[in-house]
Amino acid sequence: MKPVTALAVAALLMGGAPLGAAPEEKADKAPASTTPAPTEAWAPEEVRSSGSVTVGGARIPYQAIAGTLIVHPKDHDADEAKAGDKDAPEASMFYTAYVRTGVPAGSRPVTFLFNGGPGSSTVWLHMGAFGPRRVVTGDAGQVTSAPYRTVDNAFSLLDASDLVFVDAPGTGFSRTRGKDKDKAFYGVDQDVHAFADFIVQFLTRHGRWSSPKYLFGESYGTMRAAGLAKALQDVDVDLNGVILLSDILNWDLIPDDPQTNPGVDLPYVVSLPTYAATAWYHRRVADRPDDLKAFLAEVERFATTDYALALMQGNALPEAQRQAIAAKLSAYTGLPTAYLLRTNLRIEYGAMQKELLLDQGLTTGTLDTRFTGYTIDPLSKVAEYDPQSAAVGAAYVAAFNDYARGTLRYGEGRPYRSGIDIYGSWDYKHQPPGAGQPLIALPNVLPDLAVAMKRNPAMKILVTGGYYDVSTPYFAGRYELSHLPVPPALQANIDYSYYPSGHMVYLHAPSLQAIHDDVAAFIQRSASGR
Repeated sequence: MKPVTALAVAALLMGGAPLGAAPEEKADKAPASTTPAPTEAWAPEEVRSSGSVTVGGARIPYQAIAGTLIVHPKDHDADEAKAGDKDAPEASMFYTAYVRTGVPAGSRPVTFLFNGGPGSSTVWLHMGAFGPRRVVTGDAGQVTSAPYRTVDNAFSLLDASDLVFVDAPGTGFSRTRGKDKDKAFYGVDQDVHAFADFIVQFLTRHGRWSSPKYLFGESYGTMRAAGLAKALQDVDVDLNGVILLSDILNWDLIPDDPQTNPGVDLPYVVSLPTYAATAWYHRRVADRPDDLKAFLAEVERFATTDYALALMQGNALPEAQRQAIAAKLSAYTGLPTAYLLRTNLRIEYGAMQKELLLDQGLTTGTLDTRFTGYTIDPLSKVAEYDPQSAAVGAAYVAAFNDYARGTLRYGEGRPYRSGIDIYGSWDYKHQPPGAGQPLIALPNVLPDLAVAMKRNPAMKILVTGGYYDVSTPYFAGRYELSHLPVPPALQANIDYSYYPSGHMVYLHAPSLQAIHDDVAAFIQRSASGR
């Protein structure tokens, strides 16, 4: 496994903010129909309440279901468990479902949403993007501090689909227990199995087998979604569609330290357009054009031609060509030519964020490079924190803590874990279709998605992302899907939408509206078979 920097850990793990509480403005709040849940539960449970939200000028009444389902590892023996094996590992997975009332549930789409990490809860998609309530944090450059404010979400996806926000084992209100529980749930394939088990149980418990079914994964959640597309087919569940936000399906594309992983140059190629977008946003591009998309198209051409060919030559690159490439990189990224020559033309993960605004004592965001914060150590090699996460994390977690207990009437006496520290100990071995055993390599779930599409040629894919996301660069995502091993007829099932925002595109209000409209249209098309 190639090394991953500490900053990569922080960037992909969207969580870890301190817990808190926040007042909430709630116009439509009904008492729960059951008593609050106990401190810890190891049986399926649910607490129901009702509400409404207005989307596109139409009022949508819904029932909210906050609860847990119990899942087991793939090799779980139910008979042994019944016989009294109390050491058997199991996980209680927390979810919040929103079901539109007054319409037939059987034909209504249902979408399962999850963030990534690995080790992140789904508080971000829930409270920032598509739940009926969202936290107000402002956009890049705006500081958010308590008291935090939540509002009705005019861009909730409830106009297009029922929604199920799911927290991975150990995160949020989800818990794990039993012998070897970490080994049982904290790995690529273990995680996919747990979510597949959860989804099958949810469909059964809530009578949704006939509904059009969707997955919405963000960040590491895209890897989970791609693996789930095939894993669910293995238990006779076909999907209508999969939505990928800030996708990372092939971890070989992470631009780690070139000094410790020499000879792997593709990550620097696919990351360059995002570095250029960052420099463009902060006005560090030489002869800066007005049109971002046209500028990025130019950078993409350079990245995949002259730049890629130069990197491939390694030490054989002629000095005159090395100087010319460094000058071109400087024009696109705003970094000094002398610095780029010292890095051997390779900009590692975290370096762009640290160096671009160093003269101002500022570090750019990683999840969203539009954000800036004060540099912690001006002499460090790479950025030491993510200003975007620092700016909004506490607001999301505080808002959900208040919302869960005050509106959903769930979680009294239980801590909500926005994220858990399992990135470094995660089992990254993955057994792709056709392999006889899990591979000792960074995971790549493109084969899983390809097999799922071939088995179910009606399934559609929507790929989305932000131009200012260094953690999962948009061009890397497009590169991944362009190498998906499927025939041209199935390549036509993939749509792409990108926005002038970062990893969490919904932090930017115009992009939140745009991604809502794109996903809603995608669901409407694919649910009707068009």
